[in-house]
Amino acid sequence: MARILIVDDSPAQMYAIKQIIEPEGHEVLTAENGKSGLEAAKTTRPDVILMDIVMPDMNGYTVTRKLRRDSSTKAIPIIFVSTKSNDFDRAWGLRQGAVAYITKPVNSKDLLQAVKTALSG
Repeated sequence: MARILIVDDSPAQMYAIKQIIEPEGHEVLTAENGKSGLEAAKTTRPDVILMDIVMPDMNGYTVTRKLRRDSSTKAIPIIFVSTKSNDFDRAWGLRQGAVAYITKPVNSKDLLQAVKTALSG
């Protein structure tokens, strides 16, 4: 099906998301911080990126802005998957160029629907 890159500094969160995505037949790639996520996006060109926001070296907002400015990655749909759940964070995430915003703990149905929508768009 699709190649999906998960960028998250929490191994537990990454594992939980993989358990939702892989059974759907998607290939899952992972990056454990913003910097490696940026590099992985440029080298692997995933179909969708699931991006955490709070990461130690480079936050998800910054990574998303950098991906949007790069002609080789600007068209890759990004879905924020974060513990930050207030309306400001959601609006700011979408303003940075994300196509959807999912809060943790992740509802599998919501995540799969967001991925499906991103892939069809």
